[in-house]
Amino acid sequence: MEDDAEELALRVDQNREYLRRWASWVDRTTTTSDSQKFVRTCLESAISGTGYHYALLLDAEIVGLVTFNTIEKINRCATLGYWLAKSQTGRGLMTTAAKTLIREGFRQLELNRIQARVATGNYPSQAVCDRLGLKKEGVLRQAEWVNDHFVDLILYSVLRTEWKPHLDGK
Repeated sequence: MEDDAEELALRVDQNREYLRRWASWVDRTTTTSDSQKFVRTCLESAISGTGYHYALLLDAEIVGLVTFNTIEKINRCATLGYWLAKSQTGRGLMTTAAKTLIREGFRQLELNRIQARVATGNYPSQAVCDRLGLKKEGVLRQAEWVNDHFVDLILYSVLRTEWKPHLDGK
């Protein structure tokens, strides 16, 4: 996985302006070394069971990530995160990847709740949550510092008991 750090850094760099609008981490990820540190952190969180990060591959190239950024073991709750290269948007790739991660979160990790925090102006990410059947719980006012300003975040969630079998591939 650490071998993928160079490709990951390249993909972020190619999409820097596109991702920067909503992702606070973009300005802190400018070199292959930064990506190597990120990959190591991902591996450590996977070992401890506090986070899982999956590269999305298309034609053997990284085109994005889908993640459980944090997992609260005691509460059986995970926070979903994702990004996709601009050239790959609008094809249903992220909805499919996030659906798979949610399904496995409920099946394998025995989670009770999966949530996502999406900027109020990030309509494509909101659409992913809507297609997945996540419910809007409310708005967290000025909840995240993105580059040079605060943004409001919509809190979405789905509970194990709400996850629809037709979304689960059954």
